[in-house]
Amino acid sequence: MNASPDPARSAPVRLRRVEREDLPVLFEHQNDPDAYQMAAVHPRDEASFHERWAQTLADPQITARAITAAGVLVGTINCFPVEDEVHVGYWIAQSHWGRGIATQALRLILAEVATRPIHARVAEHNAGSIRVLLRCGFEITGHKHSPATDRFMACEEALFVLAS
Repeated sequence: MNASPDPARSAPVRLRRVEREDLPVLFEHQNDPDAYQMAAVHPRDEASFHERWAQTLADPQITARAITAAGVLVGTINCFPVEDEVHVGYWIAQSHWGRGIATQALRLILAEVATRPIHARVAEHNAGSIRVLLRCGFEITGHKHSPATDRFMACEEALFVLAS
């Protein structure tokens, strides 16, 4: 007997503004131990998570988008300033990994945000995210060891840039 297909696998990916009503689902996404190990981040407690998102949503320099597939909230993608650079970062719920959603979402936000260059940093053990960036035209510009902080785990990172 064939299992019914997952509608989120074949559905078009869409971006929309992140709404405060999304935050409980997004908190659950970031609270997944496999996901935060893959991203090499320490999860935020609920109060810190909501405080950070309040700052993100209020900052006009940040383009914060919810990612949906088949109408289901599956993650977020953001463009944000880091010192004098624009960076992109994304988070996909683990139950939706391996479906091309991050690649589609990255292509959509790159069409929306015209600023170039755009930078990204990825833990070198995060092969899926590295593939996403390479598929979307980013180039590896280097590697560096990033020490542990309150937010990030110590890891080797690959540095990326999309020049045009």
